[in-house]
Amino acid sequence: MTSTGSSGTTTSRPARWEYAPAPVPAALADVRPNYRPFVDGRFVDGAGEPLHPVNPATEEVLTEVATAGPADVDTAVQAARRALEQGWGSLRGVERARRLHRIAELLQQRSQELAVLESLDSGKPIREATQDVSSAAAHFFHYAGWADKLEYAGYGPNPRPVGVVAQIVPSDLPLLLAARMVAPALACGSSVILKPAASTPLTALVLAEICREAELPAGALNVLPGDGGVGAALAEHPGVDAVAFSGSAEVGRRIRQATAGSDRRLLLELGGAGVNVVFDDAPLDQAVEGVVTGACLHRGQARGAGSRLLVQESIAEELTDRLRTRLATLRVGDPLDPNTELGALGSRRRLDRVRELLANAEAEGARRWSSPYPLPDRGYFLAATMLSDVQQSMRVAREEIRGPVVSVLTFRTPEEAVTKANATPHGLTAGVWTEKGSRALWTAQRLRAGVVWANTFHRLDPTAPVGARRESGFGHQNGPAGLEAYLDA
Repeated sequence: MTSTGSSGTTTSRPARWEYAPAPVPAALADVRPNYRPFVDGRFVDGAGEPLHPVNPATEEVLTEVATAGPADVDTAVQAARRALEQGWGSLRGVERARRLHRIAELLQQRSQELAVLESLDSGKPIREATQDVSSAAAHFFHYAGWADKLEYAGYGPNPRPVGVVAQIVPSDLPLLLAARMVAPALACGSSVILKPAASTPLTALVLAEICREAELPAGALNVLPGDGGVGAALAEHPGVDAVAFSGSAEVGRRIRQATAGSDRRLLLELGGAGVNVVFDDAPLDQAVEGVVTGACLHRGQARGAGSRLLVQESIAEELTDRLRTRLATLRVGDPLDPNTELGALGSRRRLDRVRELLANAEAEGARRWSSPYPLPDRGYFLAATMLSDVQQSMRVAREEIRGPVVSVLTFRTPEEAVTKANATPHGLTAGVWTEKGSRALWTAQRLRAGVVWANTFHRLDPTAPVGARRESGFGHQNGPAGLEAYLDA
């Protein structure tokens, strides 16, 4: 674009503002040539087949990770039992609180390293990874406060730790979900065996380093990287008193079968197709941002991502026009660049599955629109996508997509909105958008979801309990409610 000044000279100016790339150095992650399982207070060789985590943004191997074998699982369970009976479980609450507080401080001190490592390992933008590390530290701070106050949590006058806990976390928020499980378990005096996702084990192993530096007794936390076989061995082990799992509904069903007939405590968060319900009196700009956050935060891979949008017919055209405009501006690229808003999906397998779901939706009659923002030449990137003309019978309206995709359905009455929102086997997250408080409450009371937000989406806080319903699991996390799974009151 050009303009002529008063002197008659011609100057040029850019047609629009552009963001100059400013990536955070990958060297800050201090990625090592190899990593090992953490058992009984030390790193061990591991007897399983090694993993080779790949950077989803570059498709390059990051490092080698030794994995746990059956003997390592037995050793970790024995170490956790000793810690429960002789060390961690017998400590006074104030001593547990001191160590949890120290873990939180160390997470903050190493936040930049952990954020870069999480971004490299998972493909998520550095801005999201930084928020995740901060939230992980907040969970440890919060439960440090509960460690010496358990008798006031509402679970009896003398609550005791449930015992040895196996915790299995997915790849979408590796460090944050690990902290959300580990912190309350340790606060209660239970000992933990953490099994991170096979594709994103690195920050969990650094967390083990931090716990050792914080003087956590040997065996109080063990970290066993590996494939699904390691998780299955933990869930079935007779020495495990409780199992906490976050992941797919299919694996969750297998864990329920493995623990059926036993007295093991079970906490399941199995995800699902979250929904945003937008009424005709909603603040549209705010609603659009909430819908984009729900569908695209963590590249749409977060459990309960808002992949479904129910919008009242009278505003459907205007809202989808604004949504299309906003999705087109999402910056896709190097996850280490703070300007990037949409990173890479976690694996080639995940990318292929989302593409298959999109192709199926088009074959069933949905109209597909994808953001024209250019994608990098390599990496597991997918453009932000909106599907319109979606019908309730389509797979994308019922299944968890796990990608930056929003499926648009319409409704005429509040009753129809609730019926369509509940027409899924899942029940994890929902958002209601309206300026009428009475309408928001009426709708929230009828939505079968573990957590319902009003005029926002995916706002999580360590102090605010969240849960799940139907095939999305059961039990609660965060706040004092998050202590229940780890106490034998």
